[in-house]
Amino acid sequence: MNTMKFAVEPLDTGASFKTKAYAALKSAISQMGIYDHPSEIRLDERQLCEALGVSRTPVREAMALLEREGFVRSVPRRGIFVVRKTKREIIEMITVWAALESMAARLVTQRCTDAEILALEELVTGFSNGGLEGHLDEYSDANIQFHQSIIRSSDCNLIIEITENLFVHIRAIRKITIQQDDRAHRSIVQHRHIIDALKKRDADLVERLVRDHTLDLAAHVEKHCDFLD
Repeated sequence: MNTMKFAVEPLDTGASFKTKAYAALKSAISQMGIYDHPSEIRLDERQLCEALGVSRTPVREAMALLEREGFVRSVPRRGIFVVRKTKREIIEMITVWAALESMAARLVTQRCTDAEILALEELVTGFSNGGLEGHLDEYSDANIQFHQSIIRSSDCNLIIEITENLFVHIRAIRKITIQQDDRAHRSIVQHRHIIDALKKRDADLVERLVRDHTLDLAAHVEKHCDFLD
């Protein structure tokens, strides 16, 4: 069992402590490596209060909200732990993400500007033609940003809202699997195909490519991620 120190900063007193504690803790959970090790991640309430610069009440209220949303779980006499999903649950989440992101990509072809497509392309260009060697961590971050950018550029608030609650686990799984089975190189090739289709404003092709790209992740998890069970 691990007790991890959160990357959080003291809260601004200008807004609700509970609201700010909730946002800070959710952001910290989304940034941590939930699946980087086999042991559970326990949250230390006292350390969190000290890091945020607040009393226990807003932290406990924020934890209660995070527990209702399924991000943490409280175990009597043991403490509060970050929720880890099973392999089956992760595959289901990736499948839902594939459906949502592929529709978001279809909307992007209709709504985004050439500058937005160029920004997506720049997330890939630096890692092409040998640029990936020795920069896998940087590409992992760029890969996650690529998918987030497609979601956000769709300008569909409901898709953005639903995927936000899937993002904690999708991000953690993407960061682990990008280092396995040459996935990083395949990812770059698939991203370039997606960008080419976006440039052509081919909504059907973009939708299919994005869906297949994400379902490829689901297939990889099914085959290689037994550590999730």
